[in-house]
Amino acid sequence: MAHLNTPISKVSSVFRIRSEGMALRACARVFDMNKSTITKWEVKFSKQKEPLMLYGLCHKFISLTFEGDELYTVVNKRGEAYDSEGWTAVIMDRSSCFIVEQRCGKKDQEMFENIMKTVVEYISNSQDFTFLSDGERRYGNTIFDLCARELRRGLRGRPPKTLPKGVKVRIKNKGSQAHKRGPKRPKYEAPKREHPDTSQTLNSSDIHANHVEAQNGSLRRRNSAFIRRTNTYAKNKEALQRTLDVHQIIHVCTQPLDNWCRSFCGFGHH
Repeated sequence: MAHLNTPISKVSSVFRIRSEGMALRACARVFDMNKSTITKWEVKFSKQKEPLMLYGLCHKFISLTFEGDELYTVVNKRGEAYDSEGWTAVIMDRSSCFIVEQRCGKKDQEMFENIMKTVVEYISNSQDFTFLSDGERRYGNTIFDLCARELRRGLRGRPPKTLPKGVKVRIKNKGSQAHKRGPKRPKYEAPKREHPDTSQTLNSSDIHANHVEAQNGSLRRRNSAFIRRTNTYAKNKEALQRTLDVHQIIHVCTQPLDNWCRSFCGFGHH
């Protein structure tokens, strides 16, 4: 709230309405404000993402079973979905529903590398890590490229690369493959070689991304850039990422700190 002359109650009301899916221009009309003022508030708020994420992690137990999924919206103008910058990859902890990271951009290797670098930080500080995905193989491939290690057994030849000990990556392949020619992919599989000493205690029924898919449905209701009401959902990639950061702060802070963010910002009953 530094250097803001607007009453806190009005700022909190703006964030409350924006977090319920109202578009930027509509919110500016309702509160009789300039839309650039609301944008500046969101920029200042989104810059608190890293310290608030760290503060939230200090007060929340993370089970290190992550789910990854992606969703799509239009940016700037309609075109081919593959070339759009409106793809958003979401990584979420299963047990606590803690949003670890959200990144938007083109659905290419660069976007997956940017978001998986955060996941690799968790891997480097843990001995038991599980990552689950529905069909998208680039999550597991990127993890393997970023943290694969050579397994030396004293045998002749080049030592094979494996995931670090304790790291499990599983994919559930969706869709029917009965009409496809050639060998069929298994329904549940590990996309890359794992360390032989990694405990295999993950049941096939647990390989899914249902929790993050439910979160994506909530994001489509609460983020105006994903709501199908206008022809242009997001002006540019930076504006979309700003709204994602604000949503992540509000969502994450409600989980570990007993509605800290919603209560502090006037979102709750306190």
